[in-house]
Amino acid sequence: MSTLFDQISSDIRTAMKARDKVRTEALRNIKKYFIEAKTAPGAGDTLEDETALKILQKLAKQGEDSAATYAKAGRQDLADAELAQVAVIKDYLPKPLSEEEIEAQIKEIIAQTGATDMKQMGQVMGMATKQMAGKADGKTISTIVRKLLA
Repeated sequence: MSTLFDQISSDIRTAMKARDKVRTEALRNIKKYFIEAKTAPGAGDTLEDETALKILQKLAKQGEDSAATYAKAGRQDLADAELAQVAVIKDYLPKPLSEEEIEAQIKEIIAQTGATDMKQMGQVMGMATKQMAGKADGKTISTIVRKLLA
């Protein structure tokens, strides 16, 4: 079983004892998605940390998008509630890499693959997204790869 799954379950109890409504709600939501992934056909009733991190990233992105939509609609109260939940989710994500760190890793990947032009971008992107999963978003990686291969 996933250590993240166990940690979330434990943290739910802690948040409930502390009467932290926002944290409890966010953690219960995370656990719901974890259980759905765990019981999905073909999952084998297990949830690896790698899959759990992807779920957390997706939830954080959805929350940020929802908050932006609420803010545009003039509902700052709902936007703030979403952002509070996103903050709880981000506690469980690895620290994101800086642009300099991403660029250094991509330069290393380009050297390994021997890529010299945009035709080999797919090869570089494949390795980069695999190595930096959970630490950098695909859009940033893509932008840096394009800049370095151009």
